[in-house]
Amino acid sequence: MAEAWKGPLQKVDDWRWLIPRSYKKGMLTDGMIYASEKMISAIRKDQAPEQVANVACLPGIVGRSLAMPDIHWGYGFPIGGVAATQEKGGVISPGGVGFDINCGVRVIKTNLTEEEVRPHLEKLLSLLFTNIPSGVGSKGKLSFSIPELEKVLEKGARYIISRGFGFKEDEENIEERGAMEGADPETVSSKARERGKGQLGSLGSGNHFLELEVVERVFRPDLAEVFGLFPGQVIIMVHTGSRGLGHQVCTDYLEEMQKAMNRYDIKVPDRQLACAPCDSPEGRRYFSAMACSANFAWANRQLITHWVREIFEQVFQKSAASLGMFTLYDVAHNIAKWEEHEVEGQKMKLCVHRKGATRAFSAGSPALPPRYREVGQPVLIPGDMGTGSYILVGTELAMQETFGSTCHGAGRVMSRSEADRRSRGRNIANELKERGVLVQAESKATLREEIPEAYKDVGEVVEVVERAGISKKVVYARPLGVIKG
Repeated sequence: MAEAWKGPLQKVDDWRWLIPRSYKKGMLTDGMIYASEKMISAIRKDQAPEQVANVACLPGIVGRSLAMPDIHWGYGFPIGGVAATQEKGGVISPGGVGFDINCGVRVIKTNLTEEEVRPHLEKLLSLLFTNIPSGVGSKGKLSFSIPELEKVLEKGARYIISRGFGFKEDEENIEERGAMEGADPETVSSKARERGKGQLGSLGSGNHFLELEVVERVFRPDLAEVFGLFPGQVIIMVHTGSRGLGHQVCTDYLEEMQKAMNRYDIKVPDRQLACAPCDSPEGRRYFSAMACSANFAWANRQLITHWVREIFEQVFQKSAASLGMFTLYDVAHNIAKWEEHEVEGQKMKLCVHRKGATRAFSAGSPALPPRYREVGQPVLIPGDMGTGSYILVGTELAMQETFGSTCHGAGRVMSRSEADRRSRGRNIANELKERGVLVQAESKATLREEIPEAYKDVGEVVEVVERAGISKKVVYARPLGVIKG
């Protein structure tokens, strides 16, 4: 069992808790955890707050070391961690992005209602499960040559769309329009390419999923209308990332960063925070390889979107367009990006690390598609497979306080091994069916590891970020059917 954290937490208000920079030697700024009073005791149960303090020691950090209410222990950074570093004098850290680079979420809308979908739900799930590979080491249905893979790494979802796998409109509703700049395939190792080339168009395992949901509650009808959402509407949420390619990129560059720290005389309190100056050859190479991995993940979700549309067309005997199957938005949860933010009245170009956190830009941001620019960015927050998901919108306060960031999901409170131990002998699929949720999974072990009680209450997490003012609830969607790896 993890040792409880006994460091200082100063209550700022009902939703913010400060770790003062005086807590430990080397902290260059304060830490800030967004949480309710109820959550704090659970957050203290492991060393995730210590990781918030450790991140505050990174050279060139700007603002505070931040953690969202879904915080839990991670590699280097806590999951739920956000930190920004300066272009000159700042560092970039693979631990601030994580192994599953651009693990993220896409929501596909439909104009179908629950009443129209429910009679076809078992058939839809069966076809989706058969046609979208899932599980550990799962392979995609298409084979990509190395030259084609290089185009994916450089151009992401844009390349996949140009090949006919999607609508042209998809591109503008993906973060970075589906392709980060600065992606150079030469920075991705042959081992990473080999691991990734057969996995495009696959879900993978763990907490990745494809879920059919119904919009059950609308909190802000004006924003829901802009997003194209209405009560009773069926939507599809796709949660997956860069698969083995991103994992290998992180592994490769952690080793390179360890050596770089000696070269640049960088001292950090945790070796898992291995890093290099942003403007160093090593820092630039990692950013480029990470961008390639992010592009791979957007391409992956694009292919899955295409197959989801094909299956709905087959079942309902209508075109995907006539079924209203357009991309609402696609967001990254594990990424580092160059962004311009105002810090103490001065505009600065910063490397913003988000690890288990979501970009949540406010109205007026030029980075948003024209249709969302007047209201703010859709923020996609998956819950566990038994409780449903939320769609939020970014706020101006988030731009001021969190570099335009918010939570990314429910956040684990139980390790996979503990969840497996506690759920032995239970039929998780039947339990979910009794709650009105159909599930198909590659293995019963995955369902045991992903039991709903292994996660925080996503409603409580979302309540914190709304009360803190860093995002606002737009709709809540209840699960109808889930595919797990």
